[in-house]
Amino acid sequence: MHALVADLVLPGDASMYVMSAMETSRELIRHSYYRYEFATVAVMHSLFALEHVLAERLAVDNPLQDLIERATDAGLIAAELAAELDRSRLLRDKLTQGAVTSAALGPARAIDMVRAVFDAVSLLLRPPSEAEAAAADMSGAQPVERLVRLWEEHRRALFPASFRGVDIEGVELILLDADVAGLVQRELNGGLDNGGIAILWACIADLDKIVPLINEEYCASYFTRLRTMAKLAAARYTPAAAT
Repeated sequence: MHALVADLVLPGDASMYVMSAMETSRELIRHSYYRYEFATVAVMHSLFALEHVLAERLAVDNPLQDLIERATDAGLIAAELAAELDRSRLLRDKLTQGAVTSAALGPARAIDMVRAVFDAVSLLLRPPSEAEAAAADMSGAQPVERLVRLWEEHRRALFPASFRGVDIEGVELILLDADVAGLVQRELNGGLDNGGIAILWACIADLDKIVPLINEEYCASYFTRLRTMAKLAAARYTPAAAT
């Protein structure tokens, strides 16, 4: 177990709270050889550090799911990494709700999830560049610019071949992809009517449900980007949707 956690290096510029949480999560994995349940607890404990660093970096005190999405939108962490972090967050929520037990993970999977937290914390502790500061600004024209950039990326990306015809929790992935793509294109070409807005919010609800459940890396990245696009497209309709 010592060799497996050797690359989980603590960032030297972290606060004492973050260092303590990350070191504890690493040691829990090391000792999961003796107590299997420690692997799951290690992932849960690592999220203390992640949530703390995200809240400080983004200067908001929001739920972890929202913090991960904001960091992804701002370009602070990649979509693939965000998807892995969200899977850890979902596991934590299930554990809190009593839907799973502390024996939910084995050491190998726990190491991957804790490593993702270590990678994210290291990235988030880097000094923000001017580009990141601009990306973190959620006002003005920035959401439109991000939406255009993500739409161009998405148009060039191939749909995950092994997920054609697959549904998750009753949501057929290829149809969801087509619906969101069409709505984003309509938004960029002039805007959505009330019917389009309602469909977009329904798609966002489906994406929030299925993204944390996708275990394949490329597919998770693909649909994480799709969810980000959907939320950027919906940003200016939030007040209308809430009434």
